[in-house]
Amino acid sequence: MRSSLLTLAASALVTGALFAGAAHAEPVTYNLDPTHTFTSFGYNHLGLSSQQSKFNKVTGTVTYDKAAKTGAVDVTIDMKSVNTGAAVFDGHIQGEDFLDTAKFATATFKSTKVVFEGDKPAAVEGNLTIKGITKPVTLTVSHFVNTEHPMMKRDAIGANASVVIKRTEFNAGKYAPYVGDDVTITLSLEALKQ
Repeated sequence: MRSSLLTLAASALVTGALFAGAAHAEPVTYNLDPTHTFTSFGYNHLGLSSQQSKFNKVTGTVTYDKAAKTGAVDVTIDMKSVNTGAAVFDGHIQGEDFLDTAKFATATFKSTKVVFEGDKPAAVEGNLTIKGITKPVTLTVSHFVNTEHPMMKRDAIGANASVVIKRTEFNAGKYAPYVGDDVTITLSLEALKQ
């Protein structure tokens, strides 16, 4: 009888410990900081140079559960905010043969899985939608930090992640292959806890 009571007590302690651990594993949602978040893209131009441009307006959220090692990323890019460094080319690249922003004003990335290595995300798998075409992609995370923002004094996340896509797969392939089909997209973000 005493042995049964000890076993029951031990089971209760273990179960309690498991539930206590689960209670601490809660996801936290962070809003992207629009003043320190942007998406850049680079491609080869006629074999002459590597062109770098960006989108100035990016919104979305990052969800992160440090204890459970899970997360999610949901990003919307304002395609009309493209910034090539030249106003004339900004208009040109928004045309039908490229971004077609008159019909497709935004692009989105919605994660399906965050892959961790140790305590930090190493890759984010998800669906990228450009010009109404959705393709599965995997972003490689080159930098990740979760800490208190030194000025805002709030829990914050900072990260950089990138992926290479083929623009022809998103119906934006004019002048390929002379203008490179491969486009490297980099998301540089800072986010603050809601």
